[in-house]
Amino acid sequence: MKIEELNNKKILILGYGKEGQSTEQYFKATLTGSSIEHADKKSGLDYLEHQKDYDLIIKTPGIPKALITQQYTTATNIFFANCKGTIIGVTGTKGKSTTSSLIYHILKTGGKQVHLVGNIGNPALSELLKYNGRDDIFVMELSSYQLDDIHYSPHISVILNLFPEHMNYHGEIAEYYNAKKNIVKFVKPGDYFIYNPTYINLGQWASDLTCHTVPFLPHDIPASDDDLTIQGDHNRDNIQAALTVVDLFHISKDDTITALKTFKPLPHRLQNIGTFHDITFYDDAISTTPESTIAALQTLKDVDTLFLGGEDRGYDFSALVNIIIKKAIRNIVLFPNSGEKIRGLLKSQSGYQPQVLETRNMADAVEFAFTHTKKNSICLLSTASPSYSVWKNFEEKGDLFKLYVSRYEKN
Repeated sequence: MKIEELNNKKILILGYGKEGQSTEQYFKATLTGSSIEHADKKSGLDYLEHQKDYDLIIKTPGIPKALITQQYTTATNIFFANCKGTIIGVTGTKGKSTTSSLIYHILKTGGKQVHLVGNIGNPALSELLKYNGRDDIFVMELSSYQLDDIHYSPHISVILNLFPEHMNYHGEIAEYYNAKKNIVKFVKPGDYFIYNPTYINLGQWASDLTCHTVPFLPHDIPASDDDLTIQGDHNRDNIQAALTVVDLFHISKDDTITALKTFKPLPHRLQNIGTFHDITFYDDAISTTPESTIAALQTLKDVDTLFLGGEDRGYDFSALVNIIIKKAIRNIVLFPNSGEKIRGLLKSQSGYQPQVLETRNMADAVEFAFTHTKKNSICLLSTASPSYSVWKNFEEKGDLFKLYVSRYEKN
């Protein structure tokens, strides 16, 4: 909705976290004659029951649209409707934050007027208050929650990969995939869809579009991970995606190389947090699906201790267990609740007997790792499950891992 359509309305912002507060700030700066109120769980358990008293609801992404009973829109839709610059939207099951940040970093190094917004950057509407010219470029990480009820497509849409996640929100795999597909639902002929061609369904989506469709293009990047700040084949895909995007902006090769060498990896994403007592510890707390943990194990050599488990979303861990056995990982920490399912799969494998600790306590897990991990090998936190059965989010999980590794090392 154009901002002028919201004047003289009684508006309720549902959800008052960082995005909700940003939306309120944006409305107060741009609207006239409107009444703006907000509510969330902190307002009381009945915070959803007063929607009928308002002309329009602004729904934050974490609230399922099925719970909204009045006309509504979202901050994401308002941003798209009122942005005068170029929007690059990045989605995928994994790698969104890294790729969005890398695109931003390369464009910034190349002298472009670029802004990182959304989940990984500043709230989009807050940034729009400061910058909204034709030459502004906005790189926006887009989750399936945001795409579930989007009514616009970015000028440049990027999909990195696609496998099951967020079933608790979407209910079915098809609904999750459809939410992701919404990123290109409203493309125009001059827009671009950049996608990973190794995923067959993404190629099928591309064949149905009228905009420019571009699979990730091969680029010269260093052959060894030692020459890059981010490791693994999955990150090489992320780099190819980023380079395919920035090709459209004619960034020089020198600027691109400089950007790749100076890019700082994001925390909790296969992050080497140091070597202590001859054990190297990696924080990969962002890996909350079996596929992403498999990618971590394929990237790192000599993993001797692995931390797994968390909220049980019904994932199939069979392929992950096969990789664990193939790599002969000797020590495994299992957190509830999915840790119980993984333990059952491990027990069913004859001839493989790792040392196992079942716990919900990160301090105990770290002590187990220091006690049992062999020297000159790796302890990896990459749980293949969401965090919510034990921790508030993946950031809390990773921060606790770092904290207890640091504390134990000093003892």
